[in-house]
Amino acid sequence: MSMMELFHQGGFIMYPLLVFSILAWTVATHKIFFLRAFIRESEKLNQEINQAIASRRFDDLKHTLKRFPESISRPYEVLMEETHTSKEDMADKLSRRLSETNSSLKENLWILGTIASSAPFVGLFGTVLGIMASFKAIGATGKSGFSVVAAGISESLIATAAGIIVAVIAVLFYNYFQTKVNKTAQSFRHQVEDIAELVLLARKTK
Repeated sequence: MSMMELFHQGGFIMYPLLVFSILAWTVATHKIFFLRAFIRESEKLNQEINQAIASRRFDDLKHTLKRFPESISRPYEVLMEETHTSKEDMADKLSRRLSETNSSLKENLWILGTIASSAPFVGLFGTVLGIMASFKAIGATGKSGFSVVAAGISESLIATAAGIIVAVIAVLFYNYFQTKVNKTAQSFRHQVEDIAELVLLARKTK
């Protein structure tokens, strides 16, 4: 039996499950490329800032930051400002910017969480519809043999299995990206904090 035949035997409930599956894979694919780009660009910016500070080219830093995405550059922009009333004021602003970056890293992960929690119930709804179809077939024929209820039972089992499969895939994606995002955010925070120390030290030695 082909996948297409299984899909059609699962009933119309397979269509929302298909949409869930496509959404999960789309979010996962986008997140993979997004995180790779974020890590690559953040490391590149960190290196350029380190070089600029080492050679005391502070005026070049603002132009350097403009070449990078805001999710990466905005925390560093806080460090370049000279309007901070204190070190604590800078730390507070920096913390807010890092929180914004963390939010951008987690963007769309809620979709995976929603699919993971919803797909089993959609599959269960398909199970109910399949059982109802079996009872309807019994009522229409007046018989209760396996051949009468086979189509409805098949529909219910396929829908249940499809819902579980979609949910498991979404859960795996969600857990993986939650871990990856947390590690990436933590690494980025450490990079920015290291640069903050260098900036403060450089200002003291001006």
